[in-house]
Amino acid sequence: MKARLLQRNEVFVDQDLWAEIVVWVVPTSVRGSEHEYKYRFALIDKDRCVLRYDNEAGKGDHKHLSEVEVPYVFRTLEQMQDDFWIDVEEYRRRR
Repeated sequence: MKARLLQRNEVFVDQDLWAEIVVWVVPTSVRGSEHEYKYRFALIDKDRCVLRYDNEAGKGDHKHLSEVEVPYVFRTLEQMQDDFWIDVEEYRRRR
């Protein structure tokens, strides 16, 4: 089985604020993760990434809050999407 693109979206959240969501189903888990997804959920504010959830090989599941990288506990794809949008709303409130 080859990697299969499951989702690729750009969502405009607000003026100068948008999200890029990319999810692949992969035949073998990304090193450091224990699920079948390779993903990137990014929030871009005026061409600067201010929030990103991803699972870079070797780092496993984690998120970037501006310049700070913190671990993320992946439960399901749906839960991660919900968590991402909660973080997006929190960012918008602080903006």
